Amino acid sequence: MNIFTSISGGQPSDDGVAHPRQSLIERAASIYDFGAALRDGSAVPVPVPPAVLTPEEGMDAPQAGTGTLPPMWEARGDFYALDREGLIREGFVDPAGPPTGLSEELRIMKRQLLARAFAPDATPRDRLVLINSAHPGDGKTWLTINLALSLSAERDIDILLVDSDFGKPSLCRQLGLPDGSGFMDALVDPTLDVARLAIRTDLPNLSVLRAGRHLNDDTEVLASDRTRAVLDSLVAGNPRRIVLFDSPPALAASAASELARYVGLILLVVRADKTSDVALRDAAHLLSACPNIHAVLNGVKFSSSGRLFGAYYGKRS
Repeated sequence: MNIFTSISGGQPSDDGVAHPRQSLIERAASIYDFGAALRDGSAVPVPVPPAVLTPEEGMDAPQAGTGTLPPMWEARGDFYALDREGLIREGFVDPAGPPTGLSEELRIMKRQLLARAFAPDATPRDRLVLINSAHPGDGKTWLTINLALSLSAERDIDILLVDSDFGKPSLCRQLGLPDGSGFMDALVDPTLDVARLAIRTDLPNLSVLRAGRHLNDDTEVLASDRTRAVLDSLVAGNPRRIVLFDSPPALAASAASELARYVGLILLVVRADKTSDVALRDAAHLLSACPNIHAVLNGVKFSSSGRLFGAYYGKRS
């Protein structure tokens, strides 16, 4: 497991108090080789996503082993305009706003994510990204929404934001979107069209799939063949789509470890001076079905390198 990046001034801790000690980093650094990807000092190139086929072209284009490429679908659910000012007040980035410290940190993170998703040897699975944490309150939903908003500023990609925290869905509430049918409904009812469940937003390349119904056997449903078929459909025929899943904390619900089997990348949110070494190890073990797990350190109040993104443009927050 390598460190992806750190988020300065992230989601407030549960007690609302800033903790300046960096003991978690020091402890984790003695366990995990966080710096391996940074030793050569070279920049990570970001490949351009491949050209997008129209549905008609997709149906006619041959695909090895299948004969045809599944048609690309776009969200066809209800349309909602996001409350941009409300999101900013709640600590989320404005994808069209001036650079800030947070937006610059997110830009670094998404460049690395895009480099992996669109690498020459990447597979569709690499465009399925799970955001998780060991415990509630570490900032996973906050990071998921911010990353989606940052990615929505890209010119050539499509973002689908999926709430897969079935027991305690909060993603749509934080976005100001109503509850309704969603991901779980599509998993249990093969007659439902996922495209018609995906909410369209006023950010042209950002759509949202709600959690949907809550079932007591959600983990068993996720383990079914139907789940693989639905997840494949989210990226099939659309080589530019990134899917972000906000899942329940790994140490609080078993659904996260089942979802890990299907995705190509996991961002494990680590709360500075809160997430223990034991919790970090245990969460990483439960999510180990995914071959690529990266830690994101949230709530950092101090940078030993003096990194002050946003200050260059006159604004730090």
